[in-house]
Amino acid sequence: MVHFSCSLVVWIFLLHGCITDNSKERTSESEDIRNCTSIPPYLPPTATNTSERLSALRLHMQSHNLSAYIIPTTDAHMSEYVTERDKRLSWMTGFTGSAGTGVVTLQKAALFTDSRYWTQATRQMDCNWELQKSAWLHSIGEWILKEVSAGERIGLDPFLFSIAYWNSYSQVLEGSNRSIVPLEDNLVDQVWGAQRPLPPTSMIYQLLDTFTGSTWQEKVTDIRTQMENHSKKPTAVLLSGLEETAWLFNLRGDDIPYTPVFYAYTLLTNTNISLFVGQSRLSREASNSLASQCPGALCVRVEDYGQASASLRKYAQQDNVRIWIGTEYTNLGLYQEIPVEKLLAEAYSPVMITKAAKNSKEQEMLRAAHVRDAVAVIRYLVWLEKNVPTGSVDEISGARYVDQLRREEAYCQGPSFETISASGLNAALAHYSPSNATSRKLSVDEMYLLDSGGQYFDGTTDITRTVHWGEPTDFQKEAYTRVLMGNIDLSRLIFPPQTSGRVVEALARRALWEAGLNYGHGTGHGIGNFLSVHEWPVGFQTNNLPLREGMFTSIEPGYYKDGEFGIRLEDVALVVKAKTKYGVTEEPYLTFETVSLVPYDRNLIDVNLLSQEQIQYINRYYEAIRQRIGPELQRHNLDEEYLWLQKNTQPLSCTFLLTASLSTLAISSLASTVLPGA
Repeated sequence: MVHFSCSLVVWIFLLHGCITDNSKERTSESEDIRNCTSIPPYLPPTATNTSERLSALRLHMQSHNLSAYIIPTTDAHMSEYVTERDKRLSWMTGFTGSAGTGVVTLQKAALFTDSRYWTQATRQMDCNWELQKSAWLHSIGEWILKEVSAGERIGLDPFLFSIAYWNSYSQVLEGSNRSIVPLEDNLVDQVWGAQRPLPPTSMIYQLLDTFTGSTWQEKVTDIRTQMENHSKKPTAVLLSGLEETAWLFNLRGDDIPYTPVFYAYTLLTNTNISLFVGQSRLSREASNSLASQCPGALCVRVEDYGQASASLRKYAQQDNVRIWIGTEYTNLGLYQEIPVEKLLAEAYSPVMITKAAKNSKEQEMLRAAHVRDAVAVIRYLVWLEKNVPTGSVDEISGARYVDQLRREEAYCQGPSFETISASGLNAALAHYSPSNATSRKLSVDEMYLLDSGGQYFDGTTDITRTVHWGEPTDFQKEAYTRVLMGNIDLSRLIFPPQTSGRVVEALARRALWEAGLNYGHGTGHGIGNFLSVHEWPVGFQTNNLPLREGMFTSIEPGYYKDGEFGIRLEDVALVVKAKTKYGVTEEPYLTFETVSLVPYDRNLIDVNLLSQEQIQYINRYYEAIRQRIGPELQRHNLDEEYLWLQKNTQPLSCTFLLTASLSTLAISSLASTVLPGA
């Protein structure tokens, strides 16, 4: 419904006579990135000296007759974020980004990463490392072929490469007379030595029934039913992804920062269940739950984490067994324990696929978590409006404060990733996080991008808002509005069931493309129920699952002007049934329900660029925010925040709609005058 009783909201920002002296602050990106061509080379204080580490690694390479060694960012479970003990690439290079691959030869060292991290890498790496501006495996392979001569050997740790990646490397190097050699010992670990952090030992705990969609026994029974119904009749499922085991047994831990999982494997057969994790790490409640139906088919036998390979090998040696694995998360080391004739290899395990679509209780929990999360973010935005003009807020203090506000909300266990609090040119780095060396003061004269989220017992959240408290330029307003248009166009889409996210992803970019703009990161990712903030395999990339009812995904287009500003608008949305005029298929069409509930920055919206449908969408969205968040703010006696919400969710100005309507009437009148009876 179009709102015609609109009122214009005028934002007046008073600086209270305060003038911020930024003369000592970093004014250009070039001041804190390395310059390897100068004499001597310039390294910023954020760079790490890696000379000794590389020399030691090359000695180990020579002892194994290797000409190159590949170092990934991940761990043995293909985790996006890893514990300190598994940050091998970070330790070797100084680069702390969550995506990248290092390749060390006897003469050179190169880091391969995508555009999100190029500037970060030049801030953190010394000149021993080349930055290769590509994350494509084909690019890595071409570099290896160039730097490693025919007949030479390339080493890697088989427990740090998924089957899918191993196969890809093998294909790239096939026929080149260069061999890939899996090594039992990790060479980086040998260099790291006694300084390497110890394994996690914290308690693994059981989720209360209040925060689970099903009991773990119901989940196990469902997976076994899928095994029985599969045409290949697998007798076991191997779970390697940490989220898989945590979800299956309704257990959580804190082995990895920001992600409530723990290091474990699971071998689920049609008659037995083996959980590979330290018994002493399980809480009493967790141990009792797992053993509650022992002996029997729903009895969980707990074995030491280090016994996973040996137990898998023993099971695979039995007759008439077939083991179902997901190639995206199972590492090469475990894969090699299973004879090929006893293997059922698919991209994802049945647990990963089942977990991707939330049941009705899980959906309601995630909705509830986003309501509380919105309260925290709105409190933060109100606080910024009051304090930024005084010059008292920088990126770090802002990030800490929004994290603090979240922790004050019920069931919050902390942030779901390192908060991205980025002002001005720092916001042009898509995955920037502030440090003492890079933090800038927030200013009313610059864009500010906040990408943050929380881990709650009932759900995981992730939201991005970009704001400007002063006078944005015309280009900034246009870029922001086009990003918003992309968010809206994808969010309001109605599409057939089983549509691939990759097919519709371009809608988030269309408004930007029309102006010759774009962004270099993905458009969205799945999100878990108190699990990973980036939950595979939901999203809009080529290898994601087709979209189906019950999936949660982020929708997050952006635009980044190098050295000046960055914009991203991210909402989490639930795939739901759509209401269509015609029911032409057996399965209903689908659409998105936005569950993030924080208004956009009116100061940056150019209403004249929006279509009537887009304005209607925003106004309906704002009405939903009022209905869901307004009562929560009142319940907490947050009167100032409530008034802010009322002001910032007023329907957008009707000037555009009225002008369009009058133009239509004028054309109709002219047509009837010129062509009577038309």
